[in-house]
Amino acid sequence: MTEKQASMKAYWKRNLRYLLILLIIWFIVSYGFGILLVEPLNTIKIAGFPLGFWFAQQGSIYVFVILIFVYVRLMNKLDKEFDVDEK
Repeated sequence: MTEKQASMKAYWKRNLRYLLILLIIWFIVSYGFGILLVEPLNTIKIAGFPLGFWFAQQGSIYVFVILIFVYVRLMNKLDKEFDVDEK
């Protein structure tokens, strides 16, 4: 395996690790908070709405959008580190 191939393998390994971590966070927020933990979270109110309801209706969408921006930032840094960024 050449040095470039090893570098690209490390690049994709880290990329997949980022994806896995971010998808786990999204799963926990959308499925865990919005479905599994909805009853305990509903005891907490935000602006008059139960927190579990908020996560099920809007929170998971907000978290998903934030995770997209986090992923873009992480990938820009990773691209620069492995010298595959757009110049």
